[in-house]
This record gives sequence, C-alpha cells and structure tokens, in this order.
Amino acid sequence: MSQPPLTEPQIKTEHGRVREISVPPLAPAVTHGNLADIPFTNAVEAPAETALTRKGRTDTWWHMTTRDFAREVQAVAKGLVALGLNPGDRVAIMARTTYEWTLTDFAAWTAGLITVPVYPTSSPSQARHILQDAGVRACFVEDVQQSRLISAERGNLPGLEHLWQFSSGAVGHIMDAGRDIPDAAVDERRARTGPESVATLIYTSGTTGPPKGCVLTHGNFFAEVDNAIELLHPVFRSVSAEPASTLLFLPLSHVFGRMVAIGCLRARVRLGHAPSIQTDDLLADLASFAPTFLLGIPYVLEKVYNTGRATAEKMGRASSFDRGARIARRYGEAVEEREHGHGDGPGWGLRAARGLYDTLIYRRIRAALGGHCRHIICGGSPLGRRLAAFFEGAGVAIYEGYGLTETTAAATATPPLKPRLGTVGWPLPGTAVRIADDGEVLIKGGHVFSGYWDARTASAVPHLDADGWMPTGDLGTLDDEGYLRITGRKKDLIITSGGKNLAPAPLEDWLRAHPLVSQCLVVGDNRPYVTALLTLEPDGLAHWQRMHKKEHLSTAELLVDGDLLRNLQQAVDEANSQVSRPESIRRFAVLPRDFTETDGHLTPSMKLRRAAIVRDFAAEIEKMYVR
Repeated sequence: MSQPPLTEPQIKTEHGRVREISVPPLAPAVTHGNLADIPFTNAVEAPAETALTRKGRTDTWWHMTTRDFAREVQAVAKGLVALGLNPGDRVAIMARTTYEWTLTDFAAWTAGLITVPVYPTSSPSQARHILQDAGVRACFVEDVQQSRLISAERGNLPGLEHLWQFSSGAVGHIMDAGRDIPDAAVDERRARTGPESVATLIYTSGTTGPPKGCVLTHGNFFAEVDNAIELLHPVFRSVSAEPASTLLFLPLSHVFGRMVAIGCLRARVRLGHAPSIQTDDLLADLASFAPTFLLGIPYVLEKVYNTGRATAEKMGRASSFDRGARIARRYGEAVEEREHGHGDGPGWGLRAARGLYDTLIYRRIRAALGGHCRHIICGGSPLGRRLAAFFEGAGVAIYEGYGLTETTAAATATPPLKPRLGTVGWPLPGTAVRIADDGEVLIKGGHVFSGYWDARTASAVPHLDADGWMPTGDLGTLDDEGYLRITGRKKDLIITSGGKNLAPAPLEDWLRAHPLVSQCLVVGDNRPYVTALLTLEPDGLAHWQRMHKKEHLSTAELLVDGDLLRNLQQAVDEANSQVSRPESIRRFAVLPRDFTETDGHLTPSMKLRRAAIVRDFAAEIEKMYVR
C-alpha cells in the first residue's frame, strides 16, 4: 500500500515572514454516525480480524477479534441502560491504561453517554472537582484504593449514584444487569448520536488554576483521527509485511493516548494496553508484545537513550556509544536534507559507519522498544533536534507533533518523507495555524473543541476569537516552509529586570534531557539574571555514583559534591550554548527532592506548576540572587 500524496500547504506571508499556514484535509468530513459505530462497523466488515491483544493472568497475550470486542461493547452498553443511565448522562473513568478503559469508553458512547476521564493519580480534591463540575452520575474505578478515594467524597457528590470497580468484576456485573435489554434499545440510542453530539469532557491539567472541562464532540475525534491515519500512512497502514500494532502505555485520561486508541480501532490496528510504566514492567511488556509503532513523550525517549548510554558506560564502552550517537545524528540529518532537496542523503562512508554501529548500538536501542518498533509518534513537549536525529539514524522514524486537549490532541505533525528535525511539523490536514502579532499560536480546524464546560448550563462556552481562531497560549514561529516551532508558554514568559524577554521551555527541555537531571525550573522574572532549580534523576544519579565510586554518599553530601556539581555545570553550559548571554543560566541550585504530583509541583500530565514551585522553594531561589 503506497503513501497517499500529501497536499502542499498554503502559506501566507506578511512583511516577509510566514504568518499562516493551512493544509487541506486528506479525509472527508464525517456527516453522520459517531465513535460508537467503529466496533460494530469493524465486526461487520472484518469479523475475524484482531482488534485488540490482551494480557492474561499468566502474562501471555491473546487476541480478541473485532466481532468479540463489538459483542462486549454491546453487552456493557445494555447493562448501563438497564441501570438507569440516560442519553447525555456523564460517566467518569478513573483507571490506568487498561482494556477495561477502552471497553467502557465505547460502551458508554454506544448507550448515548458522555465519558469523563479522571487521572488515576488524582488527589481527592482533584477528583471531587471534576466529578462535581461534570455532574457525573456514575464512576468506574480500577481498584480498591481508588474506590475508597471516591467513596470518601460521596457526601460531596450527591449526583453520583453508581461506583463500579473493575478489579472486583464490575464489567461482568454490568453485563449481567443488561441481559434482558433488547439490542434494539441500544441500537436506537446509538443511531440518535451524531458527529455534533458531545463525546467526552476532558479536564485540563490546571497549571494556572482549577481544571476546565474541554467539550469534545464525536466529530472532533473523527476530524482528528481520520486525517492522522491518512497522514501517518506508514504508521497506521504498515507498509511492511508485518501488520501494524501498538502497545499503549500513556494514560487514556490524557487526550493524546485516547486519540491513538480510537485511531487504532478506526484503522484496525492491533492495540494492546500496558498499565504499568515502571521501567522493568514496561520493557517486559514491550518485548513480549513487539509493537511496530509507539506513542511516546520525550521523557520516555530520553530514558531509553540515557539507559543505553549508561549500560555502555558500565561495560567500558561509553566512547563507542558516543561515536555511534554522533553517527546516528549525522545520518538522520543527512536523510532530512535529502527529503528537502538539499543534498544526496547519507554517503557511502556514513552508511557503512551506520551499519557497523547498528550491530553495536542501534539494535539494542530498538530492542528496548520491543525489537520491531520502526515509528514513534511523540508529543507532550518538544523532543529536540539532537534526540530526533539520533532515533532517525538508529532506525526509528520520529513523528513529532503538537496539540492540546482543546484540539483533540495533535494540531500539527511531522509529515512522512518531509521531516524537519526540531520542529513539530506542519498543520494536521484540515488545520490552519497562524502566529499572532504577539507570537501566540492560533489554530483552526474540525478537531478544535466546542468550548469549555459550563456546569450551570451543562453546555459548552465557545472559546474562539471573532475570526474563528483558537488562542493556544503557546508561543511559536513558522519557518520559510511553514514548519512550526514551539518556543514556550505565553504565561510562562520571563522578563528580567533588564527588560530581556525569554521563554524558559527550551532551556528546561535541554537540561531535562541530561541523564542526571529529572526536572528543571528556570527563574528570572523581574530578576537581574536567569537561574534554575534542578532535581536529580534517581536512575541517572545511581549510575553516576557507581561509576564515580560514591555510593556511600548521602543525599546531603551529594548536593555539595564537587564532581557532581561540575557535571551539572557542564550540562548547564551546554544548555546556555543554545541561547544568548542575557538568556543564559548564571546560577543553579540542586534540590534535595524531586517535584511530584503529590506535593503539588506537577500536574497529572507531568507539567510544572510554576507558581507552587516558586512559592515552596522561595528560600533556595533567593540564595541564588545573593552576591
């Protein structure tokens, strides 16, 4: 199956600069039906084809056909009807990335309901806010701990009538409740739901205030996944003899993971779920499932790279790994230049060197991803040119994208065969991107949400400007060919006392990629110069201690250890080389503990809560400005 032609983007310039780019859709707009139709259409058109692969109690994977998945969706939907849930009612799902999550999502849509994701790590107050604001009537949880958390809040949730626990057999009980409900009762509800109907309320991370519910319709998801499937043809329509498959490990409570799950079922790509992201658990699942592509975030790719280098260093082959990494980056950059008509691609010598290091290094990197992975869709935050080029050279194509909950995940993506490393690509087909006068990224498209949920009216409040553009709050630039580069958050913009404006994200992303650094917060608003708070990556630190024979040092001793501080200073110097002198980090402080969601320093999607961090570490910040 060949790659469908990509329509060339339409670019508008103002005063010699690219200000707007739009890409025509690759898929026709869906004018009738809804997401719940997907399992039933699959069951009719390809009943024996594998829809999902599930992990059994003996850690072995078994296949589920499209016919069997549709039967389970219908059975759960009938149970929801029997238990008194009405069309338009909101049903929450609070669980890790499991088969039951996807099953109940589609079953709820089949019954005409609206699903409301809740992060499994949410605090009682966070979960309460979402359930109250959405007016949830029923809630699925994964285990007894989550059940206790919600039960403790029942007094504040008078509208919550049902609480079901996956681990105690909730799915089977609901199926039993619906045995006497005729299929026609559910089919009629499904037929009444159209593309304009609300599919889900997904709440934002709440970095700057209480989470807001984004109202996403069935049509929003169709516009997103149908164009993504056509654009990322090598991913969803595997061009090799091996059928496409993916193991989903990112949270389904986040729009990114949800979009890919829906896209896989829409494209009939074999889908698996991995609930644990602990390194050993995930590596074992990847090895046994062997996906052809993965959905990832920069943190995961940084972890794979850093673990590979640490292993090489432990074996006394760090210099060999570093040479191989340089070869991979050069190879990836040469491929990029060829695709853009600026060169002939990797020369004979570079191809030969890559072949040598493929055996020594790259094969091990691919093995950590399951051995069969050739594509990674990456989002959440900028990956960076160095790492993107490395993986491209190591034989894993990276499709970097950018989007928000409000845009049903990706608004831009790297187009196949036209990569531009270090950018987040062109607009998704059917999407337009514009840069406002102040540098803010504006978006239009069929996947842009209806608005934010208003609990008083149980409807969406539109969030578009007079011309139909959605302001993202992100800052960015478009290059001469229309590739988008995200430079930071508008609200995060730092203005030093000397009047220098800078976005902290590029420095933070660069430092976070270092094996010793877990998190980084750049500080400098109304200050004479820029500083940073650093936290240490446990695995990277443990490896460093072994290599420097300093396992005996306590945390307090490490924070003042000269060798460690010199290594961190080198990392800061590397980051500073990417920016001007006024934007560079002059001093840094290493904190004794990491930022966590529990402490209120991270959102459930791992974004920094800047105000909380600055407040809680005010003393450490002040010390960096004492002469």
